[in-house]
Amino acid sequence: MLEQLMGMIQENSQEAIVRNPQVPNQQNEDVMQTLMGSIMGGMQQEAQGGNVGGLMGLLSGKAVNPSQSSSLMSNPIVAGIAGKAIHSIMEKFGMSNSAASGIVASVLPGVISSLINKTSNSQDGSIDFNSILGSLMGGQPGGNAGVQAGGSGFDFNQVGYALADGKLDMNDLMRIGGSMMGGGSSNQQQEGGMDLGGMLGGLFGK
Repeated sequence: MLEQLMGMIQENSQEAIVRNPQVPNQQNEDVMQTLMGSIMGGMQQEAQGGNVGGLMGLLSGKAVNPSQSSSLMSNPIVAGIAGKAIHSIMEKFGMSNSAASGIVASVLPGVISSLINKTSNSQDGSIDFNSILGSLMGGQPGGNAGVQAGGSGFDFNQVGYALADGKLDMNDLMRIGGSMMGGGSSNQQQEGGMDLGGMLGGLFGK
């Protein structure tokens, strides 16, 4: 996942970083690495802080319009990542706020849009909801990350692809709820420290 994310950053950084006279050539890679660290760190903070629903809404494209930079940057998760990235670039490379902000505003929307397009596409198995959320919540990249994520045994792809396709309805909610709760009836049941009922509520805006 990290290698693919770096590829997305490189694809979107040619003008903003590589050809930017304010970024010395020898610092190009370091600035990109800083951006990647901010993206991963920001998403991990959201996942481990309980905002799994918000992350899934973002990665499915449900919460934003991936084709509009303004929509992406106004998303609270993306805005938080942007703030971290700007601060880190200013601190590490001595850039002004305007220079760092310009880099982040130029690169981040394209990277997030590429991530959404890959994650929400069930035909693209290179990155999926399980691999991202599994690694963010303490699992290992690759493999059955849905099982690793908090030990819940929950297949995040099941929700993510339904959200992305606009096919999620009450029947899906009942089926997904049953699989997450392991057949239990209580909405307050928790597995691996994850409030599953709260996560479902977050996904559906309740």
